[in-house]
Amino acid sequence: MAIPPQTPHPPPSWSRSVTETVRGSHQFTVRGFSLAKGMGPGRHLASDIFAVGGYHWAVYFYPDGKNPDDNANYVSVFVALASDGADVRALFELTLLDQSGRARHKVHSHFDRALQAGPYTLKYRGSMWGYKRFYRRSLLETSDFLKNDCLVLNCTVGVVKNRIETPKNIQFHVPSSDMGRCFKELLSLGIGCDITFEVGDEKVRAHKWILAARSPVFKAQFFGPIGKPDLRRVVVEDVEPVVFKAMVNFIYADELPSIHELAGSVSMWTSTVVVQHLLAAADRYGLDRLRILCEAKLCDELTPETVATTLALAEQHHCAELKTACLKFAAVRENLGAVMETEGFNYLEETCPSLLSDLLATVAVVDDDPASGNRKRGVCGNIGAAPVGSVEASERHIRRRV
Repeated sequence: MAIPPQTPHPPPSWSRSVTETVRGSHQFTVRGFSLAKGMGPGRHLASDIFAVGGYHWAVYFYPDGKNPDDNANYVSVFVALASDGADVRALFELTLLDQSGRARHKVHSHFDRALQAGPYTLKYRGSMWGYKRFYRRSLLETSDFLKNDCLVLNCTVGVVKNRIETPKNIQFHVPSSDMGRCFKELLSLGIGCDITFEVGDEKVRAHKWILAARSPVFKAQFFGPIGKPDLRRVVVEDVEPVVFKAMVNFIYADELPSIHELAGSVSMWTSTVVVQHLLAAADRYGLDRLRILCEAKLCDELTPETVATTLALAEQHHCAELKTACLKFAAVRENLGAVMETEGFNYLEETCPSLLSDLLATVAVVDDDPASGNRKRGVCGNIGAAPVGSVEASERHIRRRV
């Protein structure tokens, strides 16, 4: 009697539960510590909100302690959940940095005792982990942790996450897109170029169909109802060659070109000046993504020397968010006096007097709402290095000019 062949058993299925921490850090600097003293127990200075593990967090520093029973003998530091969440499990570490260079930092770490105590659970927005008696204030004031009336805290949060791993029968490695590189290669080699732009003393060759696909202005110029599809030469005025080439590079690659390389090729041009001109060109040719990238870049590079010219540019090209960022930056007490001494402010005064009224209104809002300073600066809000008297004088100066 023949024995029937045995059916092979299917391989066993499996899955794996993986619990791990998603870590992120935030550095919180407190300037003007001596001026922060005396605000009272239970009152705090808040860091800017930062994100870790899908939740928002903030560091609270209490110069006179969180607990009134301590009689302001200690400073308190806590990490607070700043977004909605229930039973968020996390590990924490608070480090007070030694500013002497000897790296003798004071570290309070929850990570070190994770195996014994387990992660801490925060049940709702506003739940906190930290220390009421973080450091005795009398010792802190004579230590290397406080330098030039400034102390620096590092906060690390590790949010506990769980995921399920299962076998994958087939794995694919998908290469990253190289479309931008391919188009840039066409541009750099001049393959198939059918239009030449004369920009100042330079000539820039390109492809009309690529320009038209990316810019509504070029589309109308070459292929619109009154466009000229057979056009071979265009003279470009009021745009610098380096700026026009940067714009064309963006059209092909869809990424902001290296501003430092571009600025380095033009004497006396800074990165900020190049980006300012590039924003104007982006607005002129309807390149919204490039305009927003330039706005973000200018916002990151605001200084007292550049904020006035950037503010005028934002007003001219209707960049509302950039305008708001410039007004808030210029209205901060530490910046206002320096801004008013720049040539850009004189230009602003002559060409856009209405912006001075907006600036004055922003100064008033910043003065009335110290919390807005905390969120913007990540320091002690209105507690700054500039004396109050000098700021009041600056405000009077603005009012006279307006």
